[in-house]
Parts: sequence; C-alpha cells; structure tokens
Amino acid sequence: MSSKPIVAVVGRPNVGKSTFFNRVLGERTAIVENEPGTTRDRIYGDVEWIGREFTLVDTGGLDTTVSLDVEGSDDVRAMVRKQAEHAISEADLILFMVDVTAGITASDLDVAAILRRTQKPVLLVANKADSPARTEAAVEFYELGMGDPIPISSYHGTGTGDLLDRVVEQLPPAEEEEEEEGEALRIAIVGRPNVGKSRLLNAILGQERAIVSELPGTTRDPVDTGVEWSGHDLVLVDTAGIRRRGKVEQGVEQWSVMRAMRAIARSDVVLVLIDATEGLTAQDEHIVGYVLEQYKGLVLVVNKWDLVEKDSNTMRDYTRVLRERMPFASWAPIAFISAKFGQRIPTVLEAALKVAAERNRRVNTSALNRLINEAVAQHAPPSRPGKWLKFLYATQADVKPPAFVLFVNDAKQVQFGYRRYLENRIRERFGFEGTPIKLIFRNRHEP
Repeated sequence: MSSKPIVAVVGRPNVGKSTFFNRVLGERTAIVENEPGTTRDRIYGDVEWIGREFTLVDTGGLDTTVSLDVEGSDDVRAMVRKQAEHAISEADLILFMVDVTAGITASDLDVAAILRRTQKPVLLVANKADSPARTEAAVEFYELGMGDPIPISSYHGTGTGDLLDRVVEQLPPAEEEEEEEGEALRIAIVGRPNVGKSRLLNAILGQERAIVSELPGTTRDPVDTGVEWSGHDLVLVDTAGIRRRGKVEQGVEQWSVMRAMRAIARSDVVLVLIDATEGLTAQDEHIVGYVLEQYKGLVLVVNKWDLVEKDSNTMRDYTRVLRERMPFASWAPIAFISAKFGQRIPTVLEAALKVAAERNRRVNTSALNRLINEAVAQHAPPSRPGKWLKFLYATQADVKPPAFVLFVNDAKQVQFGYRRYLENRIRERFGFEGTPIKLIFRNRHEP
C-alpha cells in the first residue's frame, strides 16, 4: 500500500517557515506572527504538484541552545525542538530554511550540522529574497555546505514554484500499489482517544501485544501486528486517538495523529471504534469522513457494549441512530462488542473480511448497463430545457475501491442527488457492503 512522502520544513525560529507553508497550501493553516517561536507543534497538509502528492510538515524553530531533556519539564523551547527533530527523523526530504536578511547565524550552523548527521536529502531554501540585492545575498549560504541555496520569497510567492519543482525531483520514487495474490489484508483500528482501540487489538490477538491503559493517548505510534485468522493473513494496525484539529495538544500527539492518518491511507479496511456509553459524536463522524476520503473499506465497531443497559430493542435502536446520523455511510456494517471482555470479537474480523471481498467485486458490463437503463427509465435525471442528459454506456474501471465510468452527453449536468441515486441502485443490485464506490462521469468522447 502506498503512502505520501513527507517533506519537513525546518530551520531556526522566525525564518518564515509558516509563511511558506501557508503559501504552498493556499490558506492560512499555520499561525504567522513576527514573534519567534509562534509555531510549536508540527502542522501538516497534503500537497499536489505536477502530478506528485506529498505531505508538507511545518515545524517550530530549531533552537539549538536548549536541552532535549524535557522529561518532567515545562520548557516550551525544548518541547518545540523535540517536535522538530521528530519531524526530521520521519521526513523523506528536508527543506532547510534560512533568512537572507539576517545572513548566516550560529543557529544556522548548528542546524546544518544536525541535518548533515541525518544523511537525508536536504534542499537549502534562502527565504525573504524579495529583491535583486537580497537574491544575490543568498550566495553567502554556500558556507553552510548544504548545496545550492534556492532563493524564494514566501510572502510574495517568488520562486516557490521553482522550489516545488526541485522538491518533486528529490522525492523518492512513487510506490506502486501491490496486488500480489495472497497479500496480507491490512486492517487499521482508529477512533477517538480512549475508545478501546488497543484493547480490541489485544482481544483479537489474545495477548498483550499493545499497551492498554485507561488514560487516553497511551498509543503514540501505529503498531503493526501480523496474525492469521480463519486461514487469512491479516496485518492489524493500532493507532493513536484522533481528536478534532483544534483539540490536538502540544507534544508528540500532533505527530501521532498524522501517523494515524497515514495508517488509514495504507490500509484496506478501517475499523472505526465508537464508545457505546458516549454515543456517536461529531468527531466520530469526522473520522468516518477521513476514511471515506481515502476510499477505504469501513466497519463501524461499537465498543463497551457491556456497559449499556439493554432490552430487546437496544441494538436495533442504536443501529437506527447511527444510520440516521451518518446516511453517507449507511452501507457500512456495524459490530457491537466488548473488547474488555472479548465479547463478539469474531464478528469484527468476519465483517472486515467480507468488506475486503466486496472491495474486489467486479460487475458484468452488460448487467451494469441494464441496471443503469432501468434506473434512468424509472427516475429520469434533472436536465436543462432543450438539452436532455443522456446516459450512453457504463463500465467498471477498477476495484479496491470499485470504480465505475458512466459516459453521458454532458457530464456537467449530473447533479449530486442523482449521483447518489445511481450509487444506491448499484448497491441494491450488486452489494458492495462496507466499501465506498467511485462514480466517474465522462463526456461521450472523453477518455
């Protein structure tokens, strides 16, 4: 499974890292102030440039004058430095940013020494070069021994396109999706903090493979564990809890959330855990949205079911609430479990395997076209007067996720509601339980 390469922007405080980050992402994602040390946590965003995708990470300033021994310490500068060095350790490419208006500083020399020890590819970025004189001044930074300085102005956007071209050149080769027969099924376990993700992993394995704690935030890094179940090879990935972006606290948690997101991207099926005692929250819905954006298989797992007072209708009523709150994922199977007591754990894996099979389902072209013709005849699509929307031909283009291409006379006329109508008809006829499907509308002669 492929994942996006990581590009970390590092440097001493106040050289313009966050301004560059915001320029590239096209929005004010990071807080930008003239005061050094404004950015504390790593902030990340996905970037696409000339066909390549990567994750850009903004970091706090590397203050080389502070100690990294932060155990029990409230030294914010030390915590910021540790965050930055975490980003460096995970990055595939590093952008070392310096300030041409300040020239080479002792901190720049120290950061250069740190980066040389990593033996990772580094591009030296000379920021604030917003005039010919400042651009010429960038040659001073050859002294750092980090290669050619690339002059840019993050504030004005000058040179950022050329820099991104260089970034794409330096990225590792794009990974190919592995389609080998017998490949282990990757199942990610995700959810809010303290919903029982590690307990579920341990219940599946029957051993204490992951640390289980009542305190939220115990799991920091994804834990990959291979297991064979009912003749199937599985890789289970336990992840850190995903909070709302505004609730992510300073420290290693920001990086943990990013790793959880990468775990989703590398998985086949995602188990989204919901705390039965708290009910469905807005953040649970956001996490499901993350999974759907990646077009991954989805199983909703309601944990701590042992703590819910039940009667003969409780499970049915809970299911109805989930379906009503998340109509966009009404096709996802639901499992009710108690990870703590190991109750109904096999139903989770059975659902995951079924979803994986549905992601590989192929539909006969003639059967698909019969369904589309029937659906259009029963409910004609909204069309502009004088130019009726016509469906010409449909075919399945791919699996994992299932993708269908529908050729029409005017793709721009296909409205969201009608797209959803056709998706529902496809599901009614062919299944695809637990997996998002792609409907791609093309004009008559469009490839």
